[in-house]
Amino acid sequence: MIDGVVGVTIWTDGLERLRRFYRDTLGLPVHSDHGDFVAFRFGEMRLNLGLHEGVRGPTKEPYRIMINLGVDDIHGEHRRLLDAGVEFIRPPEREGWGGWVATFKDPDGNTIQLLQFPRG
Repeated sequence: MIDGVVGVTIWTDGLERLRRFYRDTLGLPVHSDHGDFVAFRFGEMRLNLGLHEGVRGPTKEPYRIMINLGVDDIHGEHRRLLDAGVEFIRPPEREGWGGWVATFKDPDGNTIQLLQFPRG
């Protein structure tokens, strides 16, 4: 029986560029780094970056999959990332369900969202 998602891996041919972006720009906590594979840990969940010989250049379909990164203060995180040079394709906006979403792309063109759940 499947009981949850334990990890997501983004394959790339530009691992160092993505490593710097996710680690330094986004500030994600590195769990392990094996040179050609980096894991960021959030409880039992892992977001991985890996070097893959079958991947070339930026993603060709950036909206096929979207990674949502949870935040407590979407406006503060949006400002911090703008100051770090991240270009947003959607600024923070409230959704009909009460939460907030802001969207940007990583250096490979993968679509990433900041997601703040409604308070209370």
